[in-house]
Amino acid sequence: MKEKLTSRKFWIAIITIITGILGVFGVADNTIEMVSSILLILVPGIVYIFTEGKIDASAVTQIDIDSFLEKLKNLLSDEEVKPEISE
Repeated sequence: MKEKLTSRKFWIAIITIITGILGVFGVADNTIEMVSSILLILVPGIVYIFTEGKIDASAVTQIDIDSFLEKLKNLLSDEEVKPEISE
């Protein structure tokens, strides 16, 4: 369901339904135009911002994990330093 809420196509469908319902109930054309315009401007922009935020957060997490794995690999690949025993 989260994917649907961040889909611009989904929100355009919702806006279309709202516009149709307003028309069925006889709301003035100017009001329908204003509501449609406001929703068509705001909703895709807000969805875009949230979607890009998720993508950016995912990228940061991925970079941190990659960095951690690289450091771990380096630590594990280093040969153990054995103390020299003098006789």
